[in-house]
Amino acid sequence: MFKLTSSPHIHSGKLTARIMLWVIFAMLPALVAQIYYFGFGVLIQALLAICTALVLEFLVTKLRKKPSLFYISDFSVVLTALILAMAIPPYTPYWVILIGIFVAVILGKHVYGGLGQNLFNPAMVGYVVLLISFPVQMTNWIPPIDLLNEPPTFSDSVSLIFSNITSDGFTLSQLTSSIDGITSATPLDTIKTGVKAGAHSLTEITRSPIFEPIFPLATKDAVQGMGWAQVNIAFLIGGLFLIWKKIVHWQIPVAFLTALFILSSFNYFYSPFGTNPFFQLFTGAAMFGAFFIATDPVSAPVTPLGKWLFGLLVGAFVSLIRFYGNYPDGVAFAVLLANICVPLIDQYTRPRVTGHRRKGKH
Repeated sequence: MFKLTSSPHIHSGKLTARIMLWVIFAMLPALVAQIYYFGFGVLIQALLAICTALVLEFLVTKLRKKPSLFYISDFSVVLTALILAMAIPPYTPYWVILIGIFVAVILGKHVYGGLGQNLFNPAMVGYVVLLISFPVQMTNWIPPIDLLNEPPTFSDSVSLIFSNITSDGFTLSQLTSSIDGITSATPLDTIKTGVKAGAHSLTEITRSPIFEPIFPLATKDAVQGMGWAQVNIAFLIGGLFLIWKKIVHWQIPVAFLTALFILSSFNYFYSPFGTNPFFQLFTGAAMFGAFFIATDPVSAPVTPLGKWLFGLLVGAFVSLIRFYGNYPDGVAFAVLLANICVPLIDQYTRPRVTGHRRKGKH
């Protein structure tokens, strides 16, 4: 960072461990909302991910001859594990999250030298590897448990994750078989596979039980995915808290959501497949990505203008992938693609050092 900014360098007084704990605290409302709408699988995945990440962090730092307790106590690996656990389907087999944490901690973080030196967001590295390698498991989201005839209990959730069946012998597909036939893994996936494939109209799709009118908008398709909107609202609340605490800078989330809203509005008015822009803001991982993923201080730009450009780039990529790509959501890919551009963004948005003229001026 010192190569990109001029002196004097004043310590902000914010310790890494304290920052990570504030971010984890800000994620708790969304974690509670996920558990409420999608079951105990979310909590089990989070505990499994955190325990695995701590063990890996301890072993790797020992092999690197680094002070293990010092690195574990900054809670960065706990935050990485929690982000990844909340990004994957709640009842994904246990080995999926184990592989994802291994990739995130080893390949996403330590191969670059550890915290502060990684080029990419470690959690998103793990997520993308999982999504490409195990697409079936990574798209096996269930509808909100309120729509299930027999919502899985805590013991059922444990059994589903570790043996793929409940204690009563039901598989996940059997538990969700009573849901409307046009319902897919997520609201975004339901619309993408149903409308764009020509199987159903947008009006028919939004009559599915996983959609409900949450926001009082005067349009016929002003509906939000049940559970998904509430989780996004929880992430929004947590993100605003982080901005208030000055843990994250506001430029990236504002730029991200602005780009997503503008491009979604364009699709909404000019494409028969476009959905309400507010639906795009409050579904999938929009708020999660805007406030907790794209704002990673290590892999994001350091200059104010650079943060604006980075946020706009991520938001644009998300919109393009959602509308034109093969994946229903695109936050992970968008963040990693924008991470590649960070050195270039920082290079061309460096503020002029006081007392020096810009190149080319005499």
